Amino acid sequence: MPADSPAPARPLPVPNADTAPFWEGCARGELRLQRCTACGAAQLPPRAVCAACHTGSLTWEVVSGRGRIASHTRVHRPPSTAFKAEAPYVVALVALEEGPRIMLHLRGAAAAAPRIGDAVRVRFDPPSGPHGIALPYAVATEDSA
Repeated sequence: MPADSPAPARPLPVPNADTAPFWEGCARGELRLQRCTACGAAQLPPRAVCAACHTGSLTWEVVSGRGRIASHTRVHRPPSTAFKAEAPYVVALVALEEGPRIMLHLRGAAAAAPRIGDAVRVRFDPPSGPHGIALPYAVATEDSA
C-alpha cells in the first residue's frame, strides 16, 4: 500500500444466528451474555450450546459491564494496516463481575498504565458498518461516569 493511501476500513464482525443478540445489545449500549437455564453458567462468546453442560437452553441477559483486568498487552505491531493508526494500543482480558471474560481495547486512563486487578467498565463505539456494529471497549471506572 503506498504511503499516501488511506488506511483500509477496520474490519467489523458479521452477526450470525448465535451472535446477533450480542451485537444488537452493543448497538443499544448494553453488554449481553448468555446464561444457561439448565446449569446457570454464564458464557461469552455466544454459542448454540452451553459450554459447561452442553444443553441448548440458553437465555440472554443484560449485565453490568463492570469487571477487572485479568491480563493485558500493548500492541505495537498491529495485525493489519487497518489498525496502524491506533498503534500502540492496549488490549485486555477483562473478567466481568458476572463471571465470563471478554477481550477489549482499553482506552483513556485504563490504557495509560494498565495493571492486573484494575476496575474497568465496558463502553461502546457508535454503531457503524452495514450491520450497525457497535464495538465494545473498556475504560477505567473513574472515566465512565
